[in-house]
Amino acid sequence: MQSFLDVHPEVAAALKAGKPVVALESTIISHGMPYPQNLRMAREVEGIIRAEGAVPATIGIIKGRVKIGLSDSDLENFAQNQQVEKVSRRDFPLILAQGKDGATTVAGTMIAAEWAGIKVFVTGGLGGVHRGVDQSWDISADLTELMQTDVAVVCAGVKSILDIPKTLEVLETAGVPVLGYGTDDFPAFFNRSSGCRVLQRCDELTTVAKIFQAKQIMKLKGGIVLANPIPEADALESKFIDRVISDALADADAKGVTGKAITPFLLKNIVERTEGKSLVANIALVKNNARVGAQLARTMSLL
Repeated sequence: MQSFLDVHPEVAAALKAGKPVVALESTIISHGMPYPQNLRMAREVEGIIRAEGAVPATIGIIKGRVKIGLSDSDLENFAQNQQVEKVSRRDFPLILAQGKDGATTVAGTMIAAEWAGIKVFVTGGLGGVHRGVDQSWDISADLTELMQTDVAVVCAGVKSILDIPKTLEVLETAGVPVLGYGTDDFPAFFNRSSGCRVLQRCDELTTVAKIFQAKQIMKLKGGIVLANPIPEADALESKFIDRVISDALADADAKGVTGKAITPFLLKNIVERTEGKSLVANIALVKNNARVGAQLARTMSLL
């Protein structure tokens, strides 16, 4: 794997010294938000992680090399490059063998983080089971990756465009502990609650770190999910966003949008329909996750 891997010197030094490191995905930059908000978000999130005493490691693929930690110019390239491809588990061989550029999804970032020895990964929301799965069988590789890759994922639940109850059923079947940070309810990305319960509420990050550590000691493969609700001040009214999502889904269905293209299409559609309110909420929850993720990485490094 080393023949494909480039670890940024700052990240490598931190890992060698046992200091806290937090992995970040690049798909949220390239496919999740418009420019220039995506670039500003990426820089601010890295800044938050540094302020909390950890080292950020944004992960992406440049000319067939998996970069564990990106430079500022790399971040800008991912923010503006319209041709960069989304990379999940199945895509790595294609992108690396052909020397292409790729933005790592949640699943892709988990894989690369484990290669580098990074145990904490911060994202916005997980992928999951899509609505209408009985017709499309569209289930995100994020869920199967959580079953086999040893990384703690801090997120604001799963994206609101998904079928949350079915997603949680898949995670249960996969043996993935779903923990709620300061909440009994699984958050719904733009909302603080989906109406579904988490496996266990954790009010202290030390508890989360010990659960993850115990899972590794027992050699139970797979990650854990730490569901961290969007701050109350930034949450969107549930009836409003549910109506917007329904309209966006209908639009995607009418245009025949499927596969990799569905999530970017819906997120862009929702931003337009909410006149930017969803983008503001999205950025707020990612920043909130970055703070918690850095604190978790710091706590884990002390165990």
